Amino acid sequence: MQTPKRPKIMLRYKNLGGKSKVLRYHIAKDAMTVRFADQSVFIYNNQTCSPENISKMKQLAVAGKGLGTFIEANLKDRFARKVR
Repeated sequence: MQTPKRPKIMLRYKNLGGKSKVLRYHIAKDAMTVRFADQSVFIYNNQTCSPENISKMKQLAVAGKGLGTFIEANLKDRFARKVR
């Protein structure tokens, strides 16, 4: 299975908590791409994080709050690929 490529268009993360390190995200069927404040970009997918964690990430991304905290606490090094 191939790792998905970084999407060209990423949505701006709302950052309702005001302290997130997440800037942008892209939701795919079984993966999420996240751009952080340090400009690093990571792809997380079902194989490396589990479908349940990807689903939770999607919910938090759309809600605009808690995504960075969730990644830091649960998925720190479980990304499929570091793009940048």
